[in-house]
Amino acid sequence: MHVPWQRLIRFIASDGRLLRGEPILPYDDFDLGETTEATKLRAKVIRGNDVYDTTGALVVTDEVVVVKQLLGPLTPNDVPILRCVGLNYATHIREAGRKPPPFPSIFFKPNTTVLDHGTDVVIPKICQNDQADYEGELCVIIGKDAKDVPVSEAIDYIAAYTCGNDVSSRKLQRDPAFAGGVPQWGFSKGFDTFAPLGPCLVRSDLVGDPQTLLLRTIVDGEERQKELISDLLFNCAYLVSYLSSGTTLQKGSVIMTGTPGDIKITALESLPYDCPLNAQDKNTLYCQKYHKIEIFKAKGGTVFPVSPGLSVTSRLGFIIFHGDNRQVTVGAIPGGFLLGRTTGYNCHQNKSR
Repeated sequence: MHVPWQRLIRFIASDGRLLRGEPILPYDDFDLGETTEATKLRAKVIRGNDVYDTTGALVVTDEVVVVKQLLGPLTPNDVPILRCVGLNYATHIREAGRKPPPFPSIFFKPNTTVLDHGTDVVIPKICQNDQADYEGELCVIIGKDAKDVPVSEAIDYIAAYTCGNDVSSRKLQRDPAFAGGVPQWGFSKGFDTFAPLGPCLVRSDLVGDPQTLLLRTIVDGEERQKELISDLLFNCAYLVSYLSSGTTLQKGSVIMTGTPGDIKITALESLPYDCPLNAQDKNTLYCQKYHKIEIFKAKGGTVFPVSPGLSVTSRLGFIIFHGDNRQVTVGAIPGGFLLGRTTGYNCHQNKSR
């Protein structure tokens, strides 16, 4: 489907208004995630209530404003539900010592997991102590209701792509003492703020074939994951078709397509007594452990050269864990341009809940 915008951001303008708009990039490889009041990024205001409208009711206007603060493109109210795929990369399945499933393994995140750009991931008490972990993923945004869609038509229902972080509590997912006899994914991944998205939606035709994306996970300069999206057992079109079988995929739904193999589970050390407290909540601790995740479009492991006019730069959400200074970044580059990048900020550990 062809929405009227190429890239969509949500932001607070210099005049204080909360708006959605089409960013005007000052140069091709400008990183939207670096946007601050000082960068004076400009954007064309988007008018209309339905950001996926294709009837003409949604308009990218000629009104140009200056972005003061970049937010996430989607709020929890914009996302009916997040449908997520587990064990969808062949390398991940081999790593887990499992056989390839005949059909996708599906779990759900509630819309309360959706997190704004620049807002802290909150790790509740039940998820602390060697549990919280990151998973960088490519995300599909459904632009119109879909039911019983054939694979051949599935791409027509994808409005945009973005990147996301499937934040997970490993003990609640895998430890039999907490998860029972088999791994469970719903509860362990469904806590508030556990799905950073954005801050930019990129129209599907600008991304082209997502199979050509290369996912690289870099932690403090160390490459932890490197896998082509073509390693997916079930690609984006198949997932839209499969998930719409007998079920309505509501407009605005997010599909998190899975994370590659070689995940290095990140342990959260026990909270130190000298960890700085949130001045507004004495039961909440700030954490300062970062990891960096990057996704690049590549073919045969080589990043494509830049294609003029196709810049789709954005940076999105984050998660920070307790410990050393590290950063979580999730991104994707189609045609040599950055699609998304998830960057880290302070993460709160709530000791009371």
